[in-house]
Amino acid sequence: MKKNLKINAGDRAASSTDAASLRWRKQMRKYINVAVMLFVLGMCAAPAWAQLEGIIRGTVKGQDGKPLAGASIQMYDSQTGRRASGVTNAKGEYTINAVNAGTYKMTLLMKGSPIDEKNNVGLGAGQEQVVDWDESGHAPVMSDEQRAKIAAAQKENDKIKGLNDTLKQAKELEGQGNYDQAITILQQATTVDPNQDLVWAYLGDAQRGAKKYPEAAESYQKALAIKPTNGPYMAQLADAYAKSGQSDKAIQEYAAAAQADPTNAAVYYFNEGAVLTNTNKFDDAIAAFDKAIQLDPKRADAYYWKGTDLIGKATTGKDGKMVAPEGTADAFNKYLELQPTGKYADAAKQMLAMIGAPIQTTYGKTKPAKK
Repeated sequence: MKKNLKINAGDRAASSTDAASLRWRKQMRKYINVAVMLFVLGMCAAPAWAQLEGIIRGTVKGQDGKPLAGASIQMYDSQTGRRASGVTNAKGEYTINAVNAGTYKMTLLMKGSPIDEKNNVGLGAGQEQVVDWDESGHAPVMSDEQRAKIAAAQKENDKIKGLNDTLKQAKELEGQGNYDQAITILQQATTVDPNQDLVWAYLGDAQRGAKKYPEAAESYQKALAIKPTNGPYMAQLADAYAKSGQSDKAIQEYAAAAQADPTNAAVYYFNEGAVLTNTNKFDDAIAAFDKAIQLDPKRADAYYWKGTDLIGKATTGKDGKMVAPEGTADAFNKYLELQPTGKYADAAKQMLAMIGAPIQTTYGKTKPAKK
């Protein structure tokens, strides 16, 4: 007959203790295994992480072919934003350590200014890359600021070329008598660049050709606002004033033009004298013609119109004959000396006959030397 196994209280306590101890030992072995595994993984991962970095080194020669000391090499990866840099030593050598793998743009600088660049320089994980620079005869690379300035200058040149083409086209149209068409394209040109005085002056010329004198005067004023001391612009403005009936303004502008542009002052004084003659201001006109003659003694027309203005001051003597002011005959004869077949030659001869003065015929002849 089987007997039932009996365990007393002491036995049960001992068994419980042994089980707890066994569970503790199993748990500790589990922790130890995990720790060992993490350690092993860590030992394996460390070299792999280190291999993500590489080295860039090389030498730099200047334009004279000699080692370039103190040059800076800057690296930039546009994909990751990573940067690295180094400086050459006295031998022109440089080394840049701990560079992350990637594709870089390398820039060589001297005293902060870029002199060369290399694009798409690849560096693999753990790789050592040699990048040398030889600037012998190499043109320095431009900075972004320099490129921007050149681009802006090119844009300005293109604009100026376009405006010059427009001015040429406008003059061709004016030569064909197409003043209104010339005005249209020149007005468009002023919107492209309103700060070009020549465009406004050409527009004024076209408007004068179309007999739009007030508009021409306004265009010349805008040209002068840009170049205030331009004598030819003043003279053109004076002509527009004269033809629009503003004689006083025309006279002022011609006088100003003569002061601003002494080289052409004789022309401006002559034109001033013409305006004064047309407004019957004979004394002032004669003074203006005298100024033109003083500056250009061979300006024949000035003599003729001076003589005409002097005739305008003639009086009638007791015998009913015309008495011309002193210098009248001399003025007409000087014109005939300079332009014996000129367009005013017949008129000058008639004036001389009218005042009873002889026509000189010995201009330029020299007396034979006495033996």
